Amino acid sequence: MHAHDPTPAFLSKICIRSDLLTHLSGLPRPWVFTNGVFDVLHRGHVMYLAQARSLGGSLIVALNTDASVRRLGKGEDRPLNQEMDRAIVMASQQCVDLVTWFDEDTPVQIIAEIRPDILVKGGDYDMDVLPETALMHTWGGRAQALPFVEGYSTTRLLQRIRASN
Repeated sequence: MHAHDPTPAFLSKICIRSDLLTHLSGLPRPWVFTNGVFDVLHRGHVMYLAQARSLGGSLIVALNTDASVRRLGKGEDRPLNQEMDRAIVMASQQCVDLVTWFDEDTPVQIIAEIRPDILVKGGDYDMDVLPETALMHTWGGRAQALPFVEGYSTTRLLQRIRASN
């Protein structure tokens, strides 16, 4: 990037779904995949993303589209940040190598397209019951849960903000 170029280099990490395979081909393996809304990026997210990235050669993050967030029922006003804004914040993270979106209710379809080596979920998921885990096993991939950093959640943060008004 030249000094006079106003475009941050990290924006090149953002990739529309139809260009995924082209972008993926340049990323070092093993590919670690995670997904989520990541509406307001906080310490818990940052620690989780860094831990996920440490498991492989590249970290791919698939964000829920705004429409799919609304279907998740997190609240009338969610997401607070639109999908491109969330993607830009996510792409700015040093540990993230590629950012894209998915509009389906679950990430199963995009996982099938990417075929990552490692699927990571945050929180206390029972990985054995997730359809994503069974899918990962069909090509020899693995799935694991990473514990969330306690006390950090966008929903809880919003509750605190609303209570102070």
